Amino acid sequence: MSTGLIIVIVVVAVLLVAALVFLLSPGRRQRRELERRRGEAVDSHREAAQLREQRAVEAEKRAELARAEARRQRAEADLHETRASLHEQGLADHELPRDASDDAAVDQPAAADQPGATAGDGAPASDVGTGAAPGTGTRQL
Repeated sequence: MSTGLIIVIVVVAVLLVAALVFLLSPGRRQRRELERRRGEAVDSHREAAQLREQRAVEAEKRAELARAEARRQRAEADLHETRASLHEQGLADHELPRDASDDAAVDQPAAADQPGATAGDGAPASDVGTGAAPGTGTRQL
């Protein structure tokens, strides 16, 4: 074979290899572009996940505060219900505000000592202000 023919064969082979590389390189470019877009999508989704996680934590904190407020309100309601029950049973009369008629009863102790005197509610006047159960003459506990 002549030297010229070998050179032609080598040049043709190099051109074929260059053509194959050129033809296959768009596939490689596409793969790189696809990998880049995948990376961007991953980053975007991770950022969104972090943001939503932060929002969820904040919402949980607000919900816990709301639960605590509800517990506090419920406790206050129970307290008022208990006080109402104590007043209903006559066990919290010492908490009632004093008014002018109570002061008049205290200023006239002689009337309370009279037999048959009543305090206006049918209870003996001697039981007024003592904490005694009406009509019993004994103190309630």
